[in-house]
Amino acid sequence: MRLRQGVQWLLQQEGSPGQRSRGLAAGVFAGCFPFFGFQTLLGVALASLLRGNRILAAASTWISNPFTYVPLYWFNYTIGKHVLGEHPGQINHIYGGTASSMPWNDIWSLGWGVARCVLVGSTLVGLALGMGLGLLCWLWLRRPRPTP
Repeated sequence: MRLRQGVQWLLQQEGSPGQRSRGLAAGVFAGCFPFFGFQTLLGVALASLLRGNRILAAASTWISNPFTYVPLYWFNYTIGKHVLGEHPGQINHIYGGTASSMPWNDIWSLGWGVARCVLVGSTLVGLALGMGLGLLCWLWLRRPRPTP
């Protein structure tokens, strides 16, 4: 039922299929970054720049929420490590344990190395996810719909 309501809400938004898709893509891109409290502002600003629907941009930043923070940012971090050429298990080898047994204060003390991996991963994941979902949205909104 909620999915149907979400689809109806999407269909009722103002703008062409391109404007709505660009707004969705901008929000998803911004939502992939760990800028808590600023994701919505970033998404709306990006949607304005791209002439996308700002309401959809604000709503789609919720791709990151309290339920998805950990898996999303861990994935972004992992992608960033691979792209930057760092050894995939480098932090685990430092502590000789698993990610769940590592002292988090020690992870944060790694500072720029962790932040750099997260930011590079967030950029790449945000681009891929935003562009992919934006394209799917555009294709779906442009499809012919039967009249009731």
